[in-house]
Amino acid sequence: MPVTGRTALLAALGSLPVGVVAPTWTGFLAVNAPLALACAYDFARAAPVRKLRLTRSGDTTTRLGEPADIQLTVTNPTSRPLRAELRDAWPPSSWQPGTEVSAARNRLDVPSGERRRLTTRLRPTRRGDHRADRVTIRSRGPLGLFTRQGSHLVPWTLRVLPPFTSRKHLPSKLARLRELDGRTSVLIRGQGTEFDSLREYVPGDDTRSIDWRATARQSAVAVRTWRPERDRHILLVLDTGRTSAGRVGDAPRLDASMDAALLLAALASRAGDRVDLLAHDRRVRALVQGKAAGDVLPSLVGALATLEPALVETDARGLTATALRAAPRSSLIVLLTSLEAAPVEEGLLPVLPRLTQRHTVLVASVADPHITEMARARGSAEAVYDAASAAQAQEERRRTAEQLTRHGVTVVDATPDDLAPALADAYLSMKAAGRL
Repeated sequence: MPVTGRTALLAALGSLPVGVVAPTWTGFLAVNAPLALACAYDFARAAPVRKLRLTRSGDTTTRLGEPADIQLTVTNPTSRPLRAELRDAWPPSSWQPGTEVSAARNRLDVPSGERRRLTTRLRPTRRGDHRADRVTIRSRGPLGLFTRQGSHLVPWTLRVLPPFTSRKHLPSKLARLRELDGRTSVLIRGQGTEFDSLREYVPGDDTRSIDWRATARQSAVAVRTWRPERDRHILLVLDTGRTSAGRVGDAPRLDASMDAALLLAALASRAGDRVDLLAHDRRVRALVQGKAAGDVLPSLVGALATLEPALVETDARGLTATALRAAPRSSLIVLLTSLEAAPVEEGLLPVLPRLTQRHTVLVASVADPHITEMARARGSAEAVYDAASAAQAQEERRRTAEQLTRHGVTVVDATPDDLAPALADAYLSMKAAGRL
C-alpha cells in the first residue's frame, strides 16, 4: 500500500506502522488521539492573549514626509512564555506605499514576567490626526500546532503637521527685512511709516517727504526719512472651499496656500506685526487670534494640521463679514483663494469694496505649472490644441487679476513652489513703499 502524507505523519508519531491504515472508527480515533493530545498540549502551553498588557509611547507630532517612531511595550504577566506574531495596525495613510506589511508585522518572544518593546516607524503621506487601530497578537504553542489570537485597543494619536517647505526662504527674506528696518542700509521714505530723521533733499526724492518747516530754518531743502511701522495687523484668510481642493502636482491647492501663509506669518511676526488667521468656506474652519510673536507660528501650524478642503462653494459674503469682525481696524488682509473667473466675479468682486474701503487687500493664488507647460507645447495637432486651451486659461486668469487690481487689490499669482517667496516679496514691497 502506498504511503500517504497522513500515514507518514501518524507513523512519525509512533501510533501506526507505515503502510497500515485503520479500517474502523475505533482505529481512526486511536490514530488521531496522539495528534489531538499534541494540539491540546500546544493550546494549553500557548500564552493567553487577553492577559497581556500593552502600552504605547513615542512621538505625538511630526511634519508631513518625516518619520515618526511609536514604541509598543508588551508585558507578559502570565506563567507561560509568549511566542507570537504581532500586527500593529494604523491607517493606510500612515505608511509609505508598499511598506505597510513589513513595518506593521513583528515576531515576538516574551518570557514569563518580562516585557519587550517594539518600535513602529511611520512615515505619513497626509496631514492631520492619525489614530492607532487594533494590535492583533497570534500566540503560538511550543509545538506550533495551535495558536490563540486576540486584539487589544491601545490608543495613540499622531498629529501630522504641514511640512513648511518654504522655511528655506526665511533667512533671505529676513535679511531684506533688516535692510528695510534700517539695520543694514538706508531708511526708506514713504507715507504711513514711522518718522526717523531729516536729511538733505536729492533729485528723485518724493516731494511729499519734504519738511517745509525744517527747510525754512536752513538753507537746504530737508526731507524726512522713515522706518517701517511695527505692530501692524495682518489677517491671513484661507479660502477652504471647493477650489482649494483642486490638485496641483501631488497636493491640493490648499497645501500650497498654507505653506505661503506660514512663511508670511513667520516673516511678519519677526517684523513686529500682529498676525491672525481665518480659514473659511461656508463657515469658520479655523481661527487664530491674539497670539504673541513667539506663539504665532506654532499656533498656526497646529490649526492648519487638521484643515481639509470642503467640497462646497465658498460663501463670499460670510467670509467678508467674518474677516471684518476679525480685523476691526486698518489691516492688511491677505486672501489666499482661486483666480478662477466665475468664483471671483460672482462671489468676491461684489463684496470686495467692503474690504478695500478700510483695509489693504492682497490676493494670492496658486497657478498650475502644467498650464504653462501646455502653453509651450508644439509638434503635433494635439499639442497645438493643448497650447490654445492653456493660453485661453492664462488669459482668463490675467483678466481676473486685472479686475482685482482695478479695485486697488495687489495680486500675487504663482506656482506652488514660487507662491510663498512671491507673497513674502509682495509684503516686503508694501513695507518699502510705506503702505504698511
